[in-house]
Amino acid sequence: MADTKQAPFTPQQEKYGSVAIQLMSKANTWIYRVSGGRLGGKFTNGAPVCLLVTQGRKSGQERTAPLIYMKDGDDYIFVASKGGMSHHPAWYLNLEANSECAVEEGKRRIDATARRVSDEEKAELWPRLLEVYPDYDDYQARTTRNIPVIRVSPTAA
Repeated sequence: MADTKQAPFTPQQEKYGSVAIQLMSKANTWIYRVSGGRLGGKFTNGAPVCLLVTQGRKSGQERTAPLIYMKDGDDYIFVASKGGMSHHPAWYLNLEANSECAVEEGKRRIDATARRVSDEEKAELWPRLLEVYPDYDDYQARTTRNIPVIRVSPTAA
């Protein structure tokens, strides 16, 4: 885990942070799609970004989140960190309600199914995830929730 313990976010910080994340995500999604992933396809330290498309658990409408990912064979690995906030991101809650999803990598759209990995599998993946994006350790240290790691596997065509 991280060397220094991060202070938990206050409710006000989470409120404003959630709005900021939502606005940045909409802008990133638009830029990513318009450019075919050439813009918006990298995050801090060059971490790769793709688009995860879920079905809204309340609305039933398609929802898209730009997310850092790690490839594991053909699978995509995502971390439901929300920056270390005390609650799960909406995209994760959508996947809990309906595991069918899609991944947009560049101009390619891949139909897929998601599942939360076990704690044992998370422990195996975590060092590799930190190589992709080291801040995950700080995010986990900031919150008391066990941040979920999600494996998204392409469905057979």
